[in-house]
Amino acid sequence: MRWSDRRRAARAVLEGRACIHPASVHEPVAARIAEDLGFELGMFAGSTGSLAVLGAPDIILMTLTEFAEQALRINRAAARLPLVVDADHGYGNALNVMRTVEELEIAGVAAMSIEDTELPRPFGTDKPRLIGLDEGVGKMRAAVAARVDPALIIFARTGAVSVTGLDDALARVRAYNDTGVDGIFLTGVTTRAELDALAGEARLPLVLGTLSDAISDRDYLASRGVRIALQGHLPFQAAIAAIHATLKALRDGTPPVQVGGMPAQALSQGVMREADYAAKAARFLG
Repeated sequence: MRWSDRRRAARAVLEGRACIHPASVHEPVAARIAEDLGFELGMFAGSTGSLAVLGAPDIILMTLTEFAEQALRINRAAARLPLVVDADHGYGNALNVMRTVEELEIAGVAAMSIEDTELPRPFGTDKPRLIGLDEGVGKMRAAVAARVDPALIIFARTGAVSVTGLDDALARVRAYNDTGVDGIFLTGVTTRAELDALAGEARLPLVLGTLSDAISDRDYLASRGVRIALQGHLPFQAAIAAIHATLKALRDGTPPVQVGGMPAQALSQGVMREADYAAKAARFLG
């Protein structure tokens, strides 16, 4: 499937009436599994990117180049899954944002979010801070101006609710409505009152980066214009547990044939696309 086809598939989600949960993917095999299970979208976050590429926490140590390369690897392996990525703060100012959009568009992503958090966290601060609203608006407009494929989706992302309060979050939603972005990505929303207020100001589809029990009902979310709601990044955490358990068992002397938790052969062969490669070998290698 071509990049534009994946982007149009992602746009169909935004134009629909349901709220979907994307699959958290951090590398090619995870993306293929998500694709085979029928997920409408994959989500590649800055946090899981930093963990997968650097083994580092989500403190903006990964570069744009590293992030875009990993996104390309994911897109190349999963032939049909539209990929949404968290492009953090765009790796700098508005001009850096434009470079970020260029690189990620070339890498084949279907959608990306640009946030208004001041990143990396400045010296001497112990809490997240946001850039000014005018600068945030400039970043979002720069992102829109940089895209070449009009099907590419750009979200304006803000965590203002939990950083500067609901009033500032409402002001940012109102301002970002008019920047040309395709949706508003909200983090830190925990109550129905907050979401109701923000949905009342948003004229664009909403994406939620955090879910509390109070706002987890998908019918309710859909009624408030939420089209994508993340559920965290459990697959990566589960992978850590599985790898640790396997290596510990081997280190403790467990014979390989007795180590549990192994995938069925058919599953392993399927996600590696062994049949496809075998057919190509037969066709082209004789």
